[in-house]
Amino acid sequence: MNVRDIADAFIEAPIVTSFTRIGYESRRRLDQWTRLDDYNLAGRVIVLTGATSGLGKAAATQLAKCGATLVLVGRNPERNQTVVTEMIEATGNDAITQVPADLGDYDQVRALAASVLSEHDRLDVLIHNAGALTSERHDAPDGTEATVASQVVGPFLLTGLLLDRLAASAPARVLTMSSGGMYSTNLIVSKLQMSAREYKGAEQYARAKRAQVTLNEMWAERYGHLGIHFHAMHPGWADTPGVDDSLPTFSKVMGPLLRSAAQGADTLAWLASDDSVLESNGLFWLDRRTRPTHKLWTTKRSDTAERRDRLWTWVGETAGHQPT
Repeated sequence: MNVRDIADAFIEAPIVTSFTRIGYESRRRLDQWTRLDDYNLAGRVIVLTGATSGLGKAAATQLAKCGATLVLVGRNPERNQTVVTEMIEATGNDAITQVPADLGDYDQVRALAASVLSEHDRLDVLIHNAGALTSERHDAPDGTEATVASQVVGPFLLTGLLLDRLAASAPARVLTMSSGGMYSTNLIVSKLQMSAREYKGAEQYARAKRAQVTLNEMWAERYGHLGIHFHAMHPGWADTPGVDDSLPTFSKVMGPLLRSAAQGADTLAWLASDDSVLESNGLFWLDRRTRPTHKLWTTKRSDTAERRDRLWTWVGETAGHQPT
């Protein structure tokens, strides 16, 4: 372990230093990060969900600056188009389009995939960023709890439908925006459908994020040989509209220490841009370094091969699609 690794370990140990802007600024200087603006992404096609606000919009703006061809996905077509127009004006990149889709509506996910396949003969990066934390239970059109539908099942379906195009564009990447909240919860497939009576938004959100990270590893294990690199990351604690709406007390108390949206999205944009990540697969990242997927022995103990297989099977059956 070198001096930088030791310093990073000290930053990582307390959550407050690791997850806040303190960790971001310390690691940026410690590892002498390459500026995101220095990457040239001309010719790369990137699909990014949840792209119209917060972390997704920040990542999309940065990727647009680097010259990528972008397909922005959001639920509201008018809002989508407004963001596209603003982004073209701000970056000078006119290779930006939008497709409206709710990732919790599987028919819309299928239509999204069909649009991407029709309009683009290659796909270099697929970014799963869509997701929100809600205080009350809502159901997706098929009856699945909406958080799990939009953040686990929908992305699984979209990845499966675009898998062949990603493989044909190899080396390609599938990136998932997760959350440090997943560290607090076990992998229990039977609890992914939290009832309205027992519903706790933050807990359900964490369960969905744990499932995301597990599936990221499983995608890498099963399909990494196709030249597709699957990586997940978490942004730390960032100041976004979603945090303000869903966790107002937390946002108020931690406000001065929260990362900006651009800081929270930095690792996502870097994972989409830097070719060093093509040397690995199935990893979990924060601040451009790999991180463990478990911090508690209780959550690690729950992460068994049997539960992983159950998760993959349940998500595939719910999506109505099992990748081949």
